[in-house]
Amino acid sequence: MSLQMLLYITLSLWAMRPMAFAVRLSKPNCRENCGNVTIPYPFGIGPECSANSSFTVNCTNITNLETPFLSSLNLEVLQIDMDYRTTITLNQPVSPLNCSLEQKEVSLGKSLLGTPFVFSRVYNVLAVLGCNNVVTFFSNGTTTAGGCVTICGYGSDSEDSGCNGFNCCTANIPRGLQEPQVIYKIIDANNNNSSCGYAFLVDQNWLQNDYGKYTGLRDVNPFDRSFVNAPVVLGWKFPKSSSISLYCERSPNYSGCYDQSDYDYLHGECHCRVGFEGNPYLDEGCQDIDECSNSNLNFCQGRCTNTFGSYRCSRSRLKIAFIAFGAGLGALILLVVAWRSYKVIRRRIKANRKQKFFKRKCGLLLEQQLSSTQNGVERTKLFNSKELEQATDHFNVNRILGIGGQGTVYKGMLSDGRIVAVKKSQKVDEDDLEVFINEVVILSQINHRNIVKLLGFCLETEVPLLVYEFIPNDTLFQHIHNPTKEFPLTWEMRLRIATEVSLALSYLHSAASVPIYHRDIKSTNILLDDKYRAKVSDFGTSRSVSIDQTHLTTKVIGTFGYLDPEYFQSSQFTEKSDVYSFGVVMVELLTGQKAISSIRSQDQGKSLATNFLQSIEENSLLDILDARVLNEGRKEEIMAIAQLARRCLYLNGKRRPTMKEVAAELEAIQGSSVQDNLGDTEHHSIVDVSEVYDFASISRSICFDNFKTSTSSDADPLLSAKS
Repeated sequence: MSLQMLLYITLSLWAMRPMAFAVRLSKPNCRENCGNVTIPYPFGIGPECSANSSFTVNCTNITNLETPFLSSLNLEVLQIDMDYRTTITLNQPVSPLNCSLEQKEVSLGKSLLGTPFVFSRVYNVLAVLGCNNVVTFFSNGTTTAGGCVTICGYGSDSEDSGCNGFNCCTANIPRGLQEPQVIYKIIDANNNNSSCGYAFLVDQNWLQNDYGKYTGLRDVNPFDRSFVNAPVVLGWKFPKSSSISLYCERSPNYSGCYDQSDYDYLHGECHCRVGFEGNPYLDEGCQDIDECSNSNLNFCQGRCTNTFGSYRCSRSRLKIAFIAFGAGLGALILLVVAWRSYKVIRRRIKANRKQKFFKRKCGLLLEQQLSSTQNGVERTKLFNSKELEQATDHFNVNRILGIGGQGTVYKGMLSDGRIVAVKKSQKVDEDDLEVFINEVVILSQINHRNIVKLLGFCLETEVPLLVYEFIPNDTLFQHIHNPTKEFPLTWEMRLRIATEVSLALSYLHSAASVPIYHRDIKSTNILLDDKYRAKVSDFGTSRSVSIDQTHLTTKVIGTFGYLDPEYFQSSQFTEKSDVYSFGVVMVELLTGQKAISSIRSQDQGKSLATNFLQSIEENSLLDILDARVLNEGRKEEIMAIAQLARRCLYLNGKRRPTMKEVAAELEAIQGSSVQDNLGDTEHHSIVDVSEVYDFASISRSICFDNFKTSTSSDADPLLSAKS
């Protein structure tokens, strides 16, 4: 090849280089700084110094300070990053939204259509400030891209600059975004303030560092006069056919043209390859990084050797052999020691584990009570863990009777053939331990046919175990709210169950050696045995009180719907609080409805007690009574039970009857019912029962007009009649 031909080829290759770079390199006097901002290529001060007119930066004098503005968007330039992010940060105006409109469509900032710039989805988010506002985000005016909802928050820490959903929320933006729009909807249309919030695109770093500086933005209705601008980060995109993209693809300076998450596949931008840093748009702009000079850039444990675009780690062979030998020897010694230690420790753990759990769960205290003959605890047996594991087939899932908040109940058979229920606690913290000990002590002092019997307990396992007599026929709750044809809950059974529960509570309050408040009376804690006799259970929250003590002051615990309102307000639990809960159970038996239900209408209220009392006041009791109660019960009995339940539900606890009085009245009603069934069916007992239960007062508060009496010679049933 001749010298003339070689010179021609060289000049031709030089002529093929992008003109923009030729201009850039041929203008060494182009300004590169404006104020505190460095203007790197492809940006420039003046069109002759930038890649194209969209990248031109004007340096404007504002209050004797030089301030850079991107000419294509006329926005202030805050930062241009070419080392890592290849982004430009602009100061975008922000203004509050109009609260007078319930729904409004607005554009966020200036449109980037027609420019090579896009809003960066990596560094920007959609921020919404305000209270109870919904913002739906659209990409380029047509596609729904997301949104968020702000929740009203009060009393937040003013130093907390986070945007966590209270008065401020964020949403991600899509890639390639150039024209963002939102629909802003105010949930609280009665807001009369002049400002109800903001919606704007912003750099995520601003939310972390500068959001909290504007105190007015932390209010429920945010507004701050000094908040007029917010930073937004832009990326840019070049068509792959452009001279700049072509330069990046064939640049000898190890720069690369990548499709970033901010852009679509038709465009790209220049980045230095991994292991290089600098401005990829300039010759020799990407320089090799010496990773070995910075320990944060390499992961070498030994010697680090820098390579072109990367690094290499190496160790000496002697050092590697020494480390391998030491590691192997150490592992062998550790294995031998661990094996011998395991054998010894296992024997000790096995020998001490039962004693450890026993002592941890106040075993010594309960053991002392077991040996006492004054409180009746001697009737409770201390089971061992092996016996209960065999009884429940190692706590087989097929033996589970039920799962509750305090534990799981298994069906078991003891070695003597007795069927029992074994309650296994789910937790072992101190609060659950206190509940366990309390239930053992309480039940060990009780001996009543209508209270579930505690047979014993076990303290040798990791979690406490209680052993009860087995009650086969589920809970009263199940029979009321999920009745079956095989075992219908008749009126006679309802009356008998109510009487038996009242007798059990009367025993706890008045006849036990020490008065006991149950504190969680509800239909799920009333079990039915093989003869459908009531058994009161679950004494984990019960408390013993001295005879001269009138109440307990404790934190409020219980079940909503059954909870005494007076106890809820004062935190003082009295025997009348159990009376209130029993009154709710009586209303359940009368109506067949749940204590708390979301099915009831807003006028009725979710509380069964409130609905019951309201129906009495409005003379509409028949509308809520259970159909079986209306068909089977006698008018006088139902009215007496309803009046008694009403007295039990008085808000003023002093006006409520005691459980002893309630039990006596229920026994009288039940006894009167039995006598009527044995006597002449043509005569009714309304006069006799009325004398006992003062039906004159009942008739004034409960309307009888809707009752329809049968003309047969049988006892009069109650039927539902529509007026």
